[in-house]
Amino acid sequence: MDLDIRYAAHPDDVKHYDTEKLREHFLIESLFRPGEVHLTYSHVDRIIVGGITPAAAPLTLEAGKEMGVDYFFERREGGIINVGGKGSITLDGERFELDKRDGLYIGMGVKEISFESESADAPAKFYFNCAPAHQSYPNVKIEISQANPVKLGADETSNKRTIYQYVHPAVCESCQLVMGLTMLEPGSIWNTMPCHTHERRMEVYFYFDLDAGQSVFHLMGQPKETRHLVVANEQAVISPSWSIHSGAGTSNYTFIWGMVGENQTFDDMDHLSPADLK
Repeated sequence: MDLDIRYAAHPDDVKHYDTEKLREHFLIESLFRPGEVHLTYSHVDRIIVGGITPAAAPLTLEAGKEMGVDYFFERREGGIINVGGKGSITLDGERFELDKRDGLYIGMGVKEISFESESADAPAKFYFNCAPAHQSYPNVKIEISQANPVKLGADETSNKRTIYQYVHPAVCESCQLVMGLTMLEPGSIWNTMPCHTHERRMEVYFYFDLDAGQSVFHLMGQPKETRHLVVANEQAVISPSWSIHSGAGTSNYTFIWGMVGENQTFDDMDHLSPADLK
């Protein structure tokens, strides 16, 4: 297991970051490596973001020295959405099969977890968010048909999209993790515009289903001090609570959002208009 550590950054410091430093602190460039577990541990609300890509052999999650516990989910909960080929996850002997865009909530207390791909030639790609937990809730498989759909945006503003809430009070119980998937309609390129911040929780955006050679321009920073990251397919951006998080793609794409913090109220946002941004 490969674990990358990222530390929190003060917004006054981020004002002075150049492109290289912004990418170093906030962009997760490599998530899926065949036959590997690649995780990023952020000190922003102690979220863990990762990609788990089993190939010919199953993969497991182990608790190393960095975790400070006997097993990975001793004090954590997790959410997974498969963005690759068909695969399965086994939690303490219970097997869950996941097609592309199927999700799984993992409750605190799971001791043994393994990941498999049905085919090494078309491996599963398990995108993973994990947060500290205080209570154990049941493990739940969530197919996209079982997620809670919320339609937003319009053709006129190029942001027509459907938000599928997977790990969310409307679908399943969790301690603090909220997670879902947003699909943009053909011809729409903007996600989360008009944008917002939410001081009560942080967020991570993971972009995928982006064609080769295409990019998403992800906006971040304080509303009066915006910056941007150019993001490629299957890359993720860590967004602190003080930062906006919005993007526009050079083509169609899909993204997964995961939130960790004080509450699970999806619309607890501090809204901004485009005129508020600089």
